[in-house]
Amino acid sequence: MIFNKRIRRRWSPAVPGVAGPSVGAVIATLTTLAIAASLLVACAPAALKRTDSPGTLRVVAAESVWGSIAAQLGGPRVTVRNIIESPAVDPHDYEPTADDARAMALADVVVVNGLGYDPWARALLAPGALGRRVVVDVGHVVGGHLGDNPHRWYNPDDVRAVAGAITAAYQQVNPAQSAYFAQRLTWFETTALGEYHRLIAEIRTKFSGTPIGASESIFEMLVPALGLDLLTPPGFLRAISEGTEPTTADRRTATRQLADHAVRLYLYNSQNATPEVRDQVALARREGIPVVSMTEMLSPPSATYQAWQTTQLRALLDALEQTR
Repeated sequence: MIFNKRIRRRWSPAVPGVAGPSVGAVIATLTTLAIAASLLVACAPAALKRTDSPGTLRVVAAESVWGSIAAQLGGPRVTVRNIIESPAVDPHDYEPTADDARAMALADVVVVNGLGYDPWARALLAPGALGRRVVVDVGHVVGGHLGDNPHRWYNPDDVRAVAGAITAAYQQVNPAQSAYFAQRLTWFETTALGEYHRLIAEIRTKFSGTPIGASESIFEMLVPALGLDLLTPPGFLRAISEGTEPTTADRRTATRQLADHAVRLYLYNSQNATPEVRDQVALARREGIPVVSMTEMLSPPSATYQAWQTTQLRALLDALEQTR
């Protein structure tokens, strides 16, 4: 699956007379912020004095999905600042602030998604860090490449790999607490994610091979673990995810699959409800096909990663039970 790296624009009401920033303007802003953060580090050490408890690691996560995991892995021995928390904000075209640049400069550990999902975050890492900053790039951790599906938090194996990488970063910065962080990792994988893994296994056992449809590509990361058969054309999934128009052929195929009941359940991202997606959802409901809403980012924003995911998985399991 190759993902278009153009800036995606989430569906939202247009604001008359207001134009989005040009690529040049975004680059100029990032450059200015990077320079400002460099000057803070190089010339104003007093301005960067810590305000948290001594020995507490400062962690910055580009997205709250990874920030939730990072906070749980560190417990009270880390403080985590999430740059993007609101589900209304598209990470692709986020415009970072001076506070974001300063947080990156101050951080002991930074977690970014990579894979073209948050290109602004990489630009903010250009300034020299205060101390020994370690960067966890999710794309690098999972062995991905630019153009791969970036929604790695929907892949259980990738979540496990990233959790391990974050723990390793904590241990590198604060080796005296290595045993503590190792214990937190074990707790996270076995206890915090226990129900998450149980639900995935139950769905796979009961409904493996069930044909389903979906609105976009974020679900491609989860479907293999569930054992479900995603029939929607990959081109349709990619187009909706990237904010482009699906081809006529892909649109017709996706519509026909619903009209002919070739799929028995439909997943859609309610945080990206384009007119195309709303039409698909309406058709599925008219045809009596169960529809399940799943989101791209934490919902509600205050939820933990596992609370968010298990809520969605339970809804999916309940809907699959209706297909029997």
